[in-house]
Amino acid sequence: MSKPVVLIAEELSPATVDALGPDFEIRKVDGTDRESLFSALNDANAVLIRSATKMDAEAISHAPALKVIARAGVGLDNVDIKAATEAGTMVVNAPTSNIISAAELTVGHILSLARHIPAANQSLSSGAWKRSSYTGVELYEKTVGIIGLGRIGALITARLQAFGVSVVAYDPYVTSARAQQLGVQLVTLDELLERSDFVTIHMPKTPETTGMISADEFAKMKSSAFIINVARGGLIDEDALYDALANNTIAGAAVDVFVSEPPTDSRLLTLDNIVVTPHLGASTGEAQEKAGVSVAKSVRLALSGELVPDAVNVAGGVIDPYVRPGIPLVEKLGQVFSGLTHSPLTSVDIEVHGELNDYDVSVYKLAALKGIFTNVVSESVSYVNAPLLAEQRGIEVRQITDAVSEEYRNIITLRGALSDGSQISVSGTLTGTKQIEKIVGINGYDVEVPIEKHHVVLLYTDRPGIVAVYGQQFGEAGVNIANMQIARHEAGGEALSVLTIDSPAPDGVLDKIAEATQAALVREIDITE
Repeated sequence: MSKPVVLIAEELSPATVDALGPDFEIRKVDGTDRESLFSALNDANAVLIRSATKMDAEAISHAPALKVIARAGVGLDNVDIKAATEAGTMVVNAPTSNIISAAELTVGHILSLARHIPAANQSLSSGAWKRSSYTGVELYEKTVGIIGLGRIGALITARLQAFGVSVVAYDPYVTSARAQQLGVQLVTLDELLERSDFVTIHMPKTPETTGMISADEFAKMKSSAFIINVARGGLIDEDALYDALANNTIAGAAVDVFVSEPPTDSRLLTLDNIVVTPHLGASTGEAQEKAGVSVAKSVRLALSGELVPDAVNVAGGVIDPYVRPGIPLVEKLGQVFSGLTHSPLTSVDIEVHGELNDYDVSVYKLAALKGIFTNVVSESVSYVNAPLLAEQRGIEVRQITDAVSEEYRNIITLRGALSDGSQISVSGTLTGTKQIEKIVGINGYDVEVPIEKHHVVLLYTDRPGIVAVYGQQFGEAGVNIANMQIARHEAGGEALSVLTIDSPAPDGVLDKIAEATQAALVREIDITE
């Protein structure tokens, strides 16, 4: 019996091949040579890549036997996840392989900024001896502000505390108990910017966080402060950063990631008070080896039909066909759920009601947590690290199943408690022969809304003309409302409106709607596929 074919399309460590073991036929190809890649993919069951090989729809179409695409790293910009999913191909990555490397690079940048190491090196290498030009500052007793207190943020905290710094953090999804455990003071973003001598950002890149540090934020920082970004290009507005550095609004910056890479035309490269590196966050031998070994293990699991914890698009493994269609639904419910939170989550229940009670639905717990954290943390979220992310944040997680579902064959509800004592819930189901994903309940209000890419949820006092008010605001902003459902418990009481919009709401529109309607809740929820 022939062995499954595993194609290695880029240079990987010997440990990666060792981790695959003897059960596969290993072949190699230059993944950047498209014709060679297409030919090699013809009978491949798995392909291992890094960042240079593009597994787009065209490449996937040449791989009829492909069961898994394994990216030995974190980013998946070179993989068409939608096309892979449609082809029934699993995509896996190594979400935790580079966290130590990224944390250490951040600390290295902080030290480089504090002591002008790169500039002093360049000066001395060119023959100059200018000790007085490179007088720096000590980290001791300085304040470091960390925006995003996930795993990388926590690793940075642990390393910096040895320097005798005070660490403050902004992360709306971290409880005070977790922060206290790390020895960190939670503050607002404005307070962090005002107090910090060094600011480092570790947030995911979402519509809400893109450009979150811009001219207004730089104006709140000390003129002696430094900012560091090794997380995602675009979290810092690059034009605003250039102005802040050129005008000495802040003292300096260190940047490892850019909106466009390589940043050959970036004005930032012309400045003297910035340290730049070419996206080196994961560029250590240890991180590369961890990534290769991790995805090799995932390939073994995938090709043996077992559950694959690091699967990005499907859970894989021995999951009943009746359970499997609910996995993407539950992930999306998790995103809706986290989009409705307004303070840190302390507990979450994943409730499964109906015929699914007779099946093993433990994967739904993983899918729910993956959805909840997808747009919350800076690192990639998978089935293996989502429970750990919950544990690190002190979130109690339970799964509850029963056979009772009065209106639908099955209904899945995510119900959570927040640190301010309030509760939220989101329910969903699959309907019809096409198994359409729908939201059927939010915070006790019954709705039935197909899940699309962009939704807005409003809670306001029911009264005549209110729909026209927010409809006009969206119309003036050029946003088309594709669908709308309104639910209420009684006339004149509170009404919940769920809108489906064709495009994201421009900046400021939701604030205008909140003011015009006096709504208690106005939230845009963007679903990441």
